Amino acid sequence: MPPSQTPHKILLSESDQPTRWYNVLHDLPTPPPPVLHPGTGQPVGPEDLAPLFPMDLILQEVSGEQYVEIPGEVLDVYRLWRPSPLFRATRLEQALGTPARIYYKYEGVSPAGSHKPNTAVPQAYYNAKAGIKKLTTETGAGQWGTALAFACAQYDLECEVWQVRASYDQKPYRKTMIETFGGTVHPSPSDLTNAGRTILAQDPHSTGSLGIAISEAVEMAAGDPGTNYALGSVLNHVLMHQTVIGEEALLQLAMVGETPDLLVGCTGGGSNFGGLAFPFLRERWAGTMSPTIRAVEPASCPSLTQGTYAYDFGDTLGMTPLMKMHTLGHDFVPDPIHAGGLRYHGMSPLISHLYATGELEAVAKKQSECFAAGVLFARTEGILPAPEPTHALAAAVEEALACKESGEEKVILTALCGHGHLDLAAYDAYLRGDLVDHTWDDVELQQAVAAALERLPVVSG
Repeated sequence: MPPSQTPHKILLSESDQPTRWYNVLHDLPTPPPPVLHPGTGQPVGPEDLAPLFPMDLILQEVSGEQYVEIPGEVLDVYRLWRPSPLFRATRLEQALGTPARIYYKYEGVSPAGSHKPNTAVPQAYYNAKAGIKKLTTETGAGQWGTALAFACAQYDLECEVWQVRASYDQKPYRKTMIETFGGTVHPSPSDLTNAGRTILAQDPHSTGSLGIAISEAVEMAAGDPGTNYALGSVLNHVLMHQTVIGEEALLQLAMVGETPDLLVGCTGGGSNFGGLAFPFLRERWAGTMSPTIRAVEPASCPSLTQGTYAYDFGDTLGMTPLMKMHTLGHDFVPDPIHAGGLRYHGMSPLISHLYATGELEAVAKKQSECFAAGVLFARTEGILPAPEPTHALAAAVEEALACKESGEEKVILTALCGHGHLDLAAYDAYLRGDLVDHTWDDVELQQAVAAALERLPVVSG
């Protein structure tokens, strides 16, 4: 199809909906480092994870199969919003005056308004199947907590959420949305857990972090055999569930005869980015296309671009196994910025491994540049993006303007992973000129990471 005739909205029929998840572990050129038990320093086994996760998810976490079939009960819920639309951003292209063609996969059509239900639904399903009655979790900006509350409602599970205090205060209607779906939400750190009380004793005015909220949710799950823990990013099975995004995008681009030259995605823990990128990596390894794949993170939480690739805890209090990842240190507390959920101290081990082996690029963006791209996108495409995907939009705009200078007709693909209807306070701050860009000095950050890693019970790799 000639580019001038490409439709603005590219839809798949329900019969084209993917019926299996893609497991990138099967095709990795080199295997990733194992997850380690903090007490022994040895790779963890299924029995080490059983207190927190159902066996179906544990087996997916370590699976070497290339594809995993999506249960029919999960597909039934997916059909509430999947397949999601792919749009060509023609009005954004015109505003930029670029010869580049920009496509975005829009995940804001889900019940929670983001990509997060793609994994929340199967996680709730497998836990209900295993007889679990309640799930605990953490959330930053609230997208994941909202998604898990919705998913738990589908399978009659209780849902208890610890939300990072800074976001809890900034986004009060997230609490309302979580409660509307049937969940319970607490600001973190809280006085409900030993982990929260420990942090509050150190800093009564702590703004919180995802690492602290994870410690609280894990503590509560570990103490009750009828309760499990659910994580919204980082882990292998979580990223695998998100590959429905990339699989659909491949089919939609093929419908209009396009292949991407550049794929950009916002990256905090890695689930949205991995969900879009992994199926395209598979195609690149198979020789069918050769896109550049670029992760975009906040300059205020730069785990890939300024972090250290090392074994670290996934939480602040050291209750999780040790994962080799790009980390800012498990006790890292980010500046309470408006970057949405992109504030985790570590990057997904899979994303970290692919970055370390040169399969991916990474850049960091300041929040003022990101919100400028978000406002431009809203005024041209008519969708108010969540703060998280504005990072990818800023990188897409940057590339499109470079194409304007060079005359290249690149195809740019990104994932607009959610809408920003509950993030208007952040846009208000930007429009008032009150946003302050925050960056980290390399030496300062590296010293803090080194100090955190020195306190690990086992340091390997």
